[in-house]
Amino acid sequence: MTWIASGSFLIGMVLLAMASSMPVAFAFLLANVIGAVVFLGGAAGIEQLVANMTTSITSFTLVTIPLFILMGELFFHTGIAQRVFDVLDKIFGRLPGRLSYMTVTGGTLFATLSGSSLANTALLGSSLLPEMKARGYQDRLSMGPIMACGGLAIVIPPSGLAVLLGSLAHLDIGALLLAGLVPGLLLAGLYAAVVFITVRLNPDAAPGYEVQPVGAARMLGMICGTLLPMLGVVAMVVGLIVLGIATPTESAAFGVLGVLIVAALFRSLSLGAIRLSLIGTVRVSGMIFLIIIGSSSFSQLLAFSGASAGLIGWATSLQVAPLVILAAMFAVLLLLGLFMESASIMLLTVPIFFPLAQGLGFDPIWFGVVVLVALEIGLVTPPFGLSLFVMLGVAPKGTTLKQVSLAVLPYLGCMLVLLLLLVVFPGLTGLLRAG
Repeated sequence: MTWIASGSFLIGMVLLAMASSMPVAFAFLLANVIGAVVFLGGAAGIEQLVANMTTSITSFTLVTIPLFILMGELFFHTGIAQRVFDVLDKIFGRLPGRLSYMTVTGGTLFATLSGSSLANTALLGSSLLPEMKARGYQDRLSMGPIMACGGLAIVIPPSGLAVLLGSLAHLDIGALLLAGLVPGLLLAGLYAAVVFITVRLNPDAAPGYEVQPVGAARMLGMICGTLLPMLGVVAMVVGLIVLGIATPTESAAFGVLGVLIVAALFRSLSLGAIRLSLIGTVRVSGMIFLIIIGSSSFSQLLAFSGASAGLIGWATSLQVAPLVILAAMFAVLLLLGLFMESASIMLLTVPIFFPLAQGLGFDPIWFGVVVLVALEIGLVTPPFGLSLFVMLGVAPKGTTLKQVSLAVLPYLGCMLVLLLLLVVFPGLTGLLRAG
């Protein structure tokens, strides 16, 4: 077969299986089995496929994934999240639009602990949206920042999707996690700027209300007793990687231990919370490992059939700038984001896009961050972004998809600005790596 025929054959099988409502991971497994028979040679090919699948998930670095997920599950199920929100509420006091700022701050903090965008959105929505609605906040200052900050968990470490992306694309996971920190914090700053500008231009968008003052001594006690322990966990997880003291896997283990210790100190650690956290971890981790198995084998089949090399050769021979091809890849990611969740998009695109990006001379770590930002944009892009539907699930009855979509548009603009900054200043992803 020519590279076009073999690539179309493999990708066509996946799309056909997905069109029949087969789960994405199983669609890839089916395509892999058929592809092994065609390209690797019957029973011997299937044996080789099984060996490749086993190798793909027996890497110590993949232990990071269930550990990060467990850390986030414990954080939610032990009730630590609500305690942190209560402290942030007191800190912002009478600041105009304080609930929106609290959303940005809390969403950024929780992104470092949850690693799950949809879980982050659900937590912020269920915790803050009722009070914001009761206080008369307009949609762009209530639902908008909640959906936007939910997506920060994709970019800010420790991100489970970043670990998955690094595993699928064979990247240095520690470098990828660090590369997302500065862009993630910059994006949070852009969200805060949107809130500030909106409140200044239209104070009625976030009506003020009386807040019971809190004394300095009590404020200091709440900060030291609740906020600092959680910031300590964040510093431990990210700091150990930044300083080179621990690998991402080791820092994830320390993060789980840190959340357990904090929950025990808060007297909120229970067998029920641990049980729910472990069940959630097993479910999500199992799904992710199936994705890794399917994607790694699919990538090998694309390479063996000549489809990958043919595509790279064709793309690099085009008389267009590499940025044009980058824009085309971003458009594909955005289009897929309208219909698929992030892990499935990675499964479909990583085997094709990363070899192509490296062939065009793009830094793979930088390109990994660009992909993560693109996936974040896909989560909130109307009308089918998954975060929009999560928000509809926690919003008051009668909330429409149009309302949710309009609320997130200013923050969607911030994401596009960040993407432009990454293209113009690619060094943003290398600040911590260089340090």
